Amino acid sequence: MEKTGLSLIGIGPGNLDLMTKQAIDVSQSADIRFLEGYTSSLPTESQKELENMVGEWSMLMRPMMESADEILKIAENKKVAIMVIGDPMIATTHIDIRLRCLERGINFNYIPGISAISLAISTSGLQSYRFGRQITITYQYGEYLPISPLIQMVENRSRGLHTLALLDLDPTGMGVEIPVPMTPEEAGRILKEMAKKSEENVEDIESWNVLVCSDLGTFSERIIATTVGELCNIHGGRIHSLIFPSEMHEMENLAFNSWKIHS
Repeated sequence: MEKTGLSLIGIGPGNLDLMTKQAIDVSQSADIRFLEGYTSSLPTESQKELENMVGEWSMLMRPMMESADEILKIAENKKVAIMVIGDPMIATTHIDIRLRCLERGINFNYIPGISAISLAISTSGLQSYRFGRQITITYQYGEYLPISPLIQMVENRSRGLHTLALLDLDPTGMGVEIPVPMTPEEAGRILKEMAKKSEENVEDIESWNVLVCSDLGTFSERIIATTVGELCNIHGGRIHSLIFPSEMHEMENLAFNSWKIHS
């Protein structure tokens, strides 16, 4: 076993029971442990549980992660574990970390974890091969509101493809504070603002179907089928993603309708 180096460790979507044995073992054996805290977040109670499982750790936010020089310097002489909620290699920043380790001759190890992205697609009941390009719905920063996510969604729909939308976690855009996950209600409002600015034919956006996927892979997991216009009525949950179906096949329709709240 290597005595120095850096390990990127996927700890799963939030329920720590879903961490693999390898993820736990490698985390425990590290000299220094970090929890990456800006691409997602753990509930407070899970943070304490993680410490009990693997040992003390420090929170790692965006500036230190993206510069990485300090971390890499430590990894030249010690075993460093960076624990990441979900699967580490989905994020571009983490891919860059691997490449920089290779460039500097630092031992690198990657341990995959269950991702809420794959969970959203598989749990939805929609066919995985019918998803188009993924988007992120971001907070509005002052007067700046990009409409590219809506344009991509329209492109996917025109090709008969579903769209998975991740929701922003950082109202500041800086990645230095504890994440503030966007709510489905906020996402619905921002989508309607995008529609006003867009030249796309989206006058019917409020009637678009949507699956609200909340806290997937945790004990609080919830999926609700609704419409964009009704997102304002979805409350509760911590971390959310949205799936916007295109035209659905028969089995997909049955799956979508099974997530509707029946009064």
